[in-house]
Amino acid sequence: MSVSGDSSPVPLPAETTSEAEPPECLAICLVSEDGDWSGFGPVEDAVRDAAGALARHPRLTLPSACEASVVLASDEVVRRLNLAHRGKDAATNVLSFPFQCPPGAGAGDSAYLGDVVLAAETVWREAADLGIEPRHHLQHLVVHGLLHLLGWDHQTESEAEAMEHFEAQVLETIGVANPYAAPADT
Repeated sequence: MSVSGDSSPVPLPAETTSEAEPPECLAICLVSEDGDWSGFGPVEDAVRDAAGALARHPRLTLPSACEASVVLASDEVVRRLNLAHRGKDAATNVLSFPFQCPPGAGAGDSAYLGDVVLAAETVWREAADLGIEPRHHLQHLVVHGLLHLLGWDHQTESEAEAMEHFEAQVLETIGVANPYAAPADT
């Protein structure tokens, strides 16, 4: 899978699957749309690791052989999408667009979960403001966006607590600190 526009699905992560483990059932199409992602390190690896950690988590049951797209975009692209789909004329760090079955199609006709769209400048700025590695913030937002595609939400306090706790558990498996923990005093 190439970050330079190749959107072929690739099972995640093939190199860490042993014969004792079932193959991953979440394929990610990584699409480079816009924005400067060079400061995040190997983006493909970061996305693959985050999505793979989510797919392997024992509390999560994924539909078999499902797929999602992760789109690397700029603030301007995300701002336009946010305005068109949510009526908000501002960039945000991540937008999730769950797949909508076409009229007349059965819900089981597609294993496509939808699209997660990330805004490079906002993700970078937030990481700097939080004092965390940009790669780790990117991975958090990939997990967050994919959970939205799977039906998780944070509209209520209890939903938010459950989602944040689960995100922290998933991220811990790839060495990313809890993004919701209070910063340590320095």
